[in-house]
Amino acid sequence: MISTKTVDFPEGIALVIGGSGGTGQVIAQRFAAAGTAVAITYRNNREGAQAAAEAAKAEGAAVDLVQLDVAEPASIQAAVKQLIEQYGHIHSVIVATGYDIKMRMIHEVTPEEWRDVINNDVNGFFNIIHATLPHLREKGGSYVHIGSAGVVRWPERDVLSVAPKGAIQQLMKGIAREEGGNGIRANSIAIGVIDAGIFHRLKDTAFDAEWHKSVQAGIALHRYGQPEEVADTAVFLASARAGYVTGQTISCDGGWNL
Repeated sequence: MISTKTVDFPEGIALVIGGSGGTGQVIAQRFAAAGTAVAITYRNNREGAQAAAEAAKAEGAAVDLVQLDVAEPASIQAAVKQLIEQYGHIHSVIVATGYDIKMRMIHEVTPEEWRDVINNDVNGFFNIIHATLPHLREKGGSYVHIGSAGVVRWPERDVLSVAPKGAIQQLMKGIAREEGGNGIRANSIAIGVIDAGIFHRLKDTAFDAEWHKSVQAGIALHRYGQPEEVADTAVFLASARAGYVTGQTISCDGGWNL
């Protein structure tokens, strides 16, 4: 008789980079609920990271809080070294970082704004890969990147979010292709408008009622997404249940791209 029991995660820890944000907090909690230890990183938002830690601990998981700056390779290297020494294995790396970018048409973006977002988002992501890939090449593991549905259907005024995430999603495909033989999987989640985090700070100031009406009308499900829906997708992609899924960009946008 074939056993149907699946162990979702091996011994070790899931590293949630950007776990202090609205969606990142829920991702950390969902990984904890799935039965794995969780490391939650933050740069400045310690309050958000502590809230995420409390929710994860309530699930009975071991939790570490780690302050780092993805633009500083040394801080990532130090954090990875510490976690490996403590837990033996980082089996999943989830990148859920987000930034308070300005909503701009392309012609309005300044070189300084472009340079800053590329350094934080694209170069920061590469710094994460550079610090974690040698370890995952030895023991296997999974990368999950929280990307943007804008790579499929262009959202006006969102170039500073979509363009960097498009570059990262291509890098994820390269990792999947080159490192599959080392037991590494890499997938992205292309999210639409999620009612959490940065969107909470923008929805009543940057967008008017007509904008909300128009956007929701263009979503097949006619509503915004919830962070739990993104988190559950991330846990699935990182887990053994998605063991034959790699190099993919999974849409979690309510059908906005249709």
